[in-house]
Amino acid sequence: MPHRVKLLEKISIPPRPRMGSGTGMLLVAIMIGIAGGLGAVFFRWLIGAFQDLAWGDGGTPLEKITRSTWYMRIIVPSVGGLLVGLIVKFMAPEAKGHGVPEVMNAVARLGGVIRPIVAIAKSFASAICIAAGGSVGREGPIVQIGSAIGSTLGQLLHMPTHRIRTCVGCGAAAGIAATFNAPIAGAFFAAEVILGEFGVSAFSSVVISSVSATVIARVMLGDIPAFEIPEYSIVHPGEMMTYAILGLAAAVVAVLFVQLLHASEEFFDRLKAVPEFIKPVIGGLGIGALGIMLPEVMGVGYDTITMALHGDATLKLLLVVLLLKILATTFTLGSGGSGGVFAPSLFMGAALGGAIGHVAGMIAPFPMASPGAYAVVGMGAVVAASTHAPITAILIIFELTGDYGVIPGLMVSCILGTLLAQKIRRENIYTIKLLRRGIDLQAGQELNVLRQIKVHDILRRNVETVNRSAKLHDLYHRMMNSPSYEFFVVDDEQNLVGIISFDNLRAAIPHMADLGELAIAQDLMSPTDIYLREDDDLDCAMRQFGKRTLEELPVLPAGDSMVPIGTVQRQDVINAYNKEILKVDLGGAVSSRLSSISKMRTWETIGGYVLTQMEVPPHLCGKPLESLQLRHKNGIQIILIERMGDTSDNRFAFPARDSELNLGDRMIVFGRREDISSFT
Repeated sequence: MPHRVKLLEKISIPPRPRMGSGTGMLLVAIMIGIAGGLGAVFFRWLIGAFQDLAWGDGGTPLEKITRSTWYMRIIVPSVGGLLVGLIVKFMAPEAKGHGVPEVMNAVARLGGVIRPIVAIAKSFASAICIAAGGSVGREGPIVQIGSAIGSTLGQLLHMPTHRIRTCVGCGAAAGIAATFNAPIAGAFFAAEVILGEFGVSAFSSVVISSVSATVIARVMLGDIPAFEIPEYSIVHPGEMMTYAILGLAAAVVAVLFVQLLHASEEFFDRLKAVPEFIKPVIGGLGIGALGIMLPEVMGVGYDTITMALHGDATLKLLLVVLLLKILATTFTLGSGGSGGVFAPSLFMGAALGGAIGHVAGMIAPFPMASPGAYAVVGMGAVVAASTHAPITAILIIFELTGDYGVIPGLMVSCILGTLLAQKIRRENIYTIKLLRRGIDLQAGQELNVLRQIKVHDILRRNVETVNRSAKLHDLYHRMMNSPSYEFFVVDDEQNLVGIISFDNLRAAIPHMADLGELAIAQDLMSPTDIYLREDDDLDCAMRQFGKRTLEELPVLPAGDSMVPIGTVQRQDVINAYNKEILKVDLGGAVSSRLSSISKMRTWETIGGYVLTQMEVPPHLCGKPLESLQLRHKNGIQIILIERMGDTSDNRFAFPARDSELNLGDRMIVFGRREDISSFT
């Protein structure tokens, strides 16, 4: 290798940059930006093609829907919902919903790994949903599409985990930038929302990708703002108080929207009797019913937003569309539709801001700007309050409108709206969906891992029970010959009524001669206040173990039954946690430990032993592990293998004697540092 580098220097050809290096990463960022820009252009074309197919060509999307018959407003969203449901069921479940939470989860817990099929499935599912009148936006899908493109490219280039996460951020930035013609906002959205960091290395790549995507979009779609509005400015200093009130009102609307969307998703999840692919049809029927009353709430809604930004909408219309848009969006996404929440948030903000502008203009004792100015600020305030990302909201409104005059009011509204929304509810519109799965990005990796594993996953079906009338003498001999730590006391109907541990028994042993035939289990047992349900998670189990010094807990069925079906031991919880945390660490989850080892890829243990993550050397490939005799010859042990060609949840495997390693796989190796160093 040194000879090759010297030869290249002599002929003035620099060595090819590695994809993991800074220069290589910038080249990859450009590639992702170009691909993301082309993906955004294709996605917008796809929406237009499906709209023409569904409603006929000619006119704006709102005009097409408005001139349609009432029954078409029912049929088209319902058929669109069915198609979306089938795509989600048979192609990619990740295409369901608004997409950004899935990207955040991939970055935080899966090392940025997103399946390539997601880009295709999300493109068609969201395009159909939007074209059919679903009340969703196109920015969430293109974020997920761009992120899937970035993740796929990073995986194909066998980049390290932290670089793949950066690739995901580059794809997200490219999607936002190309969709809204907003390169600055795209970069800050990726850093603030997706990656959660502004490190120089990652942010530089994100900016390059965002700019590249914007260039592609401007070449193919033209260099015009998403919304063309009159120039607005602060007319009187007293307006700053009105903008502050608008920010507080935006927080209330945003929290209401988040809460209703959460309730809608839970409602549809509880409809177990309805097939998953049918649920979006129900949502389509709801959208159609609202569309018959007010077609403005269907689709992305840019026509109505533009009307509000120009101050042409009446106060009554703004209030009505604000309420119905919230309902329409919760119907669409809660039922399993596919699309983003950014455009609906812009819509709600424009309606709210325009309404407050109308009311303030009627009662304010000083001159004020047009309601259109408040609609502009309202868009940013609701976006900031719902996403908890005020920087992105301020920048994106500036780039969407090209208007600097309302920036002071916009900043006040966005900051106040975000602060109040965070005070009312900690979760934003993205993280609340993850919390429903037990994933709390702010709580740390350890708690998330515990919440991902259910009690039924580690349940021991053998359970030692004794009747409440069992005598002390018999109970003593039974416990002496049993491997169990605790006995669970049941009544004649086999319902759990108490627990007897060795501590309970120890107190009665000195009185065995006198009480052996008199005392019964009911006299010794502790009350049944600590137990688990089979659908509880391990976070709940650890909290239950923390209440008492028990080594084993009874497990009851989900529901109200008190009949024990098994047990869980404290060590079972610890073992399950260790097994899962090792998998998540290998996948590149964001945690304090992994942040420090992402460069070294080495875990320190004790006594000079380490855990090291490495790619499989070529000389180990294609041979059974038993024949390699790594422990005997090299003093090391392979304890986990990641199959890089497998993108399913089963890509992690514990080694068996006949396991064979493949080129490109990764593994975690245990041994002394010097043995591993000599091995590599």
